Amino acid sequence: MCKRLIPLLTSLSLTLSPAVVMAAKSDFKKDIEVFSESQFLDGKNKKSILIDNVQVTQGSLSIKADRVEVEAGGGKGKEIFIATGKPAVYSQTLDDGRVVEARAFEIRYEVANRTISLAGDAELNQNTSVVKGETIVYDMEKEQLKATGDGSGSEDGRVRTVFSLEDIEAVRDESKASDSTDDQQDNDNE
Repeated sequence: MCKRLIPLLTSLSLTLSPAVVMAAKSDFKKDIEVFSESQFLDGKNKKSILIDNVQVTQGSLSIKADRVEVEAGGGKGKEIFIATGKPAVYSQTLDDGRVVEARAFEIRYEVANRTISLAGDAELNQNTSVVKGETIVYDMEKEQLKATGDGSGSEDGRVRTVFSLEDIEAVRDESKASDSTDDQQDNDNE
């Protein structure tokens, strides 16, 4: 039984490796690794189910969940990872050192599109803001997001964004310090 699984595991792991493409972020040039307590692989249908203490990593990109289903039928570099948890959690360090974090009951990572789709009590933290809604689609490469509420029309059913004043002030102070340093260098060059 075990000997028959080795070729299946090998072929599926090769299928799960992302294609190396030109990208601003170095994470997308790295292999995807998946860890779990247990796995079920269906090589014929190119699907796998990973259960308990699941972690998907690609460079600094990390998704932690109770369960992850991997659809690899589209071919190498077109895998879709569907993570579920209470909540499932995503984090990634951007090339400039900023961290993006998100959580939802379901996180869908589409490798080819470089998007994370959050569904069910979704929350995304980036820079000085926190966005909450029923669904959020985040384009990791463009650093753009679209959030929607649950359509109930109630305050809790709408999208909510909070801009942290403390963080905004810190960014403003850094900008002023940078501007004064630039001015000083300009004066020294004259």
